[in-house]
Order: sequence, then C-alpha cells, then structure tokens
Amino acid sequence: MNSANIKGDLKIEGLGKALIILGVIIILAGIVILLAPRVPFVGEYLGKLPGDIHIKKEGFSFYFPITSCIIISLVISLILYLLRR
Repeated sequence: MNSANIKGDLKIEGLGKALIILGVIIILAGIVILLAPRVPFVGEYLGKLPGDIHIKKEGFSFYFPITSCIIISLVISLILYLLRR
C-alpha cells in the first residue's frame, strides 16, 4: 500500500468514529427526552421559565424557550467540563 492510500483509510476511520459518537449522542438525547417528564423539575418548570417566548394568536402559535435552552446549555457544558477534567 502506498502512503496516500493509508492516509485516506485514516480519514475514513475518523469519519466512522465521529458518526458512531454522533449516533450515541442522539440516542442519549432521545432517552433524556423520553424520561424528562418523569423528572420533577424538568416536567414542571423547564419550558415555562421567565424569558421563554410563547405567542398565541388565532390560528398561530410561536414558542421559543430561550431561557430553557440557555439553562440546558449551561448544564451540558458543566457536565462535559467535569468529564474532561
């Protein structure tokens, strides 16, 4: 095998690992979404926090949970920070 072929194989191998990691993240997100309503704080408050935008008009509804997204982002960032230490 020549060196160009080996480098190409390494790129494909890296892509494969990245896809597996992405798949695991998607599966974990699905599990969290399924179990979220059973967790007291998540089911009761998340999505209904001050700062979450919810506009209802006749025949139209717009919902953007910006505060909830920020809190989820902070929690995930903290967990990843602690795992990488």
